Amino acid sequence: MKHLTRMLTAGAVLVAAIAVPLTASAAEKKIALVVKALGIGFFEAAAEGAKEAATEIGDTEIIYTGPTDTTAEGQIEVINALIAQKVDAIAISANDTDALVPALKKAMQRGIKVVSWDSGVAPEGRQVHLNPSSNPLIGNMIIKLAADHMPDGGDVAVLSASATATNQNIWIEEMNKVMDQYPNVHVVTTVYGDDLFDKSYREAQGLIQSYPDLKAIIAPTSVGIVAAAQAVTDAGKIGAINVTGLGLPSEMAAYVDNGASLSFAIWNPIDLGYAAVMLANDLIDGAEAKPGAELSMGRLGTLTLDDDNAGAMADPFVYDKSNIDKFKDIF
Repeated sequence: MKHLTRMLTAGAVLVAAIAVPLTASAAEKKIALVVKALGIGFFEAAAEGAKEAATEIGDTEIIYTGPTDTTAEGQIEVINALIAQKVDAIAISANDTDALVPALKKAMQRGIKVVSWDSGVAPEGRQVHLNPSSNPLIGNMIIKLAADHMPDGGDVAVLSASATATNQNIWIEEMNKVMDQYPNVHVVTTVYGDDLFDKSYREAQGLIQSYPDLKAIIAPTSVGIVAAAQAVTDAGKIGAINVTGLGLPSEMAAYVDNGASLSFAIWNPIDLGYAAVMLANDLIDGAEAKPGAELSMGRLGTLTLDDDNAGAMADPFVYDKSNIDKFKDIF
């Protein structure tokens, strides 16, 4: 019998495997869920979805792993270790769109199926990419969340993850494409907290100090949005600066309650981890990844692949005081 195994490293982060309680056999599938960094609530929720998918598939082991910080180098080490373990599939949220390609190409040459999810890998380094939502919809959403609470316009700043994070950069690009819809809203700068709370907090403090007329901080990262909301709270700027972007209800509920964040958005990370594993399983079972193909996401339906073999899971959902209590105990 396999059980949920947890091993703690320095910093008390998870580096272990989530394995469903099934008897091991020669036919058992091994699917690795590789995250940007361990110890992040968003990815731990995704791991729960992966575990759900493994239970539904049956005879499947999920290896939940990742580096201790958000670097491509750390993920490359993880990928090489998984190749040595001869896993059947790797589902990865990438820290760098291009740097991981050689290692993932090596994996595919060994017959390992590769799915990127959340934050993508360049097409030559994977077979399928699962966007959590449509990139244009996310880009429009994150600026709209700020602009809706700025009737007279004003200055906003972006607090992103790392400068190389694929998904963050695409969302910011898509946001910039629709800025003409908000002529009175001005993006003064973009800073990077590397998905580390302390660094993100310091970057938010810097924004507050450097831009005295700042009306909003947009953080399209679940770590950055919490850090920014705490910085605004500590600076006594609730009501003056609204923190918005993408975050987890469980982590943002206190800041919605105190007014540091009027609203934010996210998709369900449990569903995202579930869908990534279901897609990997479909590839293992022989599904062909090609433009126009429809791959199974289990209870979430099918993913239709575009010309880059990518597709979107769902639209982002907005959370505010009207609904935060319904979701804060879920994820």
